[in-house]
Amino acid sequence: MARKPLTRPRKHASQERSRATVDALVEATARILVKEGFDKASTNRIAEQAGVSVGSLYQYFPSKEALVAAVIERHTRQTMELVQGTLAAVEHLPMEQAVRRLVAMAVDAHRIDPKLHRVLAEQLPRTGKLESVEVFNRENFVLFKAFLERHRGEIRVVDLDLATFVCVTSIEALTHTAVLHHSQSFTEEVFAALVEEATRLIVRYLQ
Repeated sequence: MARKPLTRPRKHASQERSRATVDALVEATARILVKEGFDKASTNRIAEQAGVSVGSLYQYFPSKEALVAAVIERHTRQTMELVQGTLAAVEHLPMEQAVRRLVAMAVDAHRIDPKLHRVLAEQLPRTGKLESVEVFNRENFVLFKAFLERHRGEIRVVDLDLATFVCVTSIEALTHTAVLHHSQSFTEEVFAALVEEATRLIVRYLQ
């Protein structure tokens, strides 16, 4: 039976120099994943790309899976910051304007390095980071439900949990598929039209 790879960092960088080393390793891992794929992302290759020794790499990360896990965590954190910032910004907007901003944000979130996003989605089972993504999804649901609660007077639905599931899942499916599988054929005009159509879909459901 194959051993499960170690995906937790050996230690956390606390000093500026060590943080720079870790950042360089994580960034190098992301570049190699996009350009060459997981199988070619050896620790030697990552260390070379980052400009550090393999020994330095192993001071912080026990395996390439741990490095990929670090890339996933960074990417998830960036996305969550974008989600939280947008929800805070639209809190007091009318429903339709708020939903339009949220859909546009979802498109932008998926366009944060879409090639990397696709690779990371494929590698989640290998890194054991499915739980982290589930935590992100739960937080996303909580934030959107709170948004609906603040707009209670503008919506018809009674079951906010179900409404949150329908809205978040619909927005995620539409934007994920559009960006990751149709970005080569979709122009900016098509993406703008997608935002409008998805907004109409969500608002009409809610109202």
